[in-house]
Amino acid sequence: MTEAAPMVAQSNSATAQPEAMTWDSKQRRVVMLYVPLACFVLILLFPFYWMAITAFKPNAELYDYNTYNPFWIGSPTLDHLKHLLFGTAYPRWLLTTMGVAVASTFISLFASTLAAYAIQRLRFKGSQYVGLGIYLAYLVPPSILFIPLATIVYQLGLFDTPFALILTFPTFLIPFCTWLLIGYFKSIPYELEECALIDGATRLQILRRITLPLAVPGLISAGIFSFTLSWNEFIYSLAFIQSSEKKTVPVAILTELVTGDVYQWGALMAGSLLGSLPVAIFYSFFVDYYVSSLTGAVKE
Repeated sequence: MTEAAPMVAQSNSATAQPEAMTWDSKQRRVVMLYVPLACFVLILLFPFYWMAITAFKPNAELYDYNTYNPFWIGSPTLDHLKHLLFGTAYPRWLLTTMGVAVASTFISLFASTLAAYAIQRLRFKGSQYVGLGIYLAYLVPPSILFIPLATIVYQLGLFDTPFALILTFPTFLIPFCTWLLIGYFKSIPYELEECALIDGATRLQILRRITLPLAVPGLISAGIFSFTLSWNEFIYSLAFIQSSEKKTVPVAILTELVTGDVYQWGALMAGSLLGSLPVAIFYSFFVDYYVSSLTGAVKE
């Protein structure tokens, strides 16, 4: 009996120690992972929550925080959304922004794909310096570039038309997309193209049938970047478009929904919320390809 007691005590301590270690690891995981992640998600999503509740709040609740809760809606209303869609040219602004973003993204992807493939695969003399120069062009601030671009737009007769934006947006989209695709093409094994060259394929056939199918994640990543920047661009849209009905969403909701010192907060937030939905939907469709583009391409 006396010998059995220490053995029972040892077995109890042995079973208690793993439980304590498990509990300690759970606490550490909560403190080190879940709490910071929850804070990050809260800070990231709070602006969208604020836009949503402000878009459906009546004016009485917007300006009287002493009586109403600023973080909740007492009596939801659709007046702000109705005024935005039927009292302004917001549907026209949205279509203009969509058309400009899609056209600019297509042009930028087409040009940057050809440039990146030529720099990375053709291996001409000084190709590395050309790639570096293209990336350095991306670092030039748009606030400096729009001054000479304005002269070109005026001379071509494109001022106050969406074509002015379609022409100027690729000036800052192509350099970054080219630099991004150069790195992605570099990760694709060159032996695949060498085999195709031996079989008699041309460079265009190799690009269309071998390289581009393998580079789909990189192309989608560059497309997401181009579409997002085109959708949210402000300086060029403000400088080259003057007519109210031809403005893009970022410029229109700021210039058309603010009269003097009067801010139509409900319509402003409704316009911002609706304007952010296409980008969010675009991301949701291609998020898997976007993540795969960040983790690497085809392995040898």
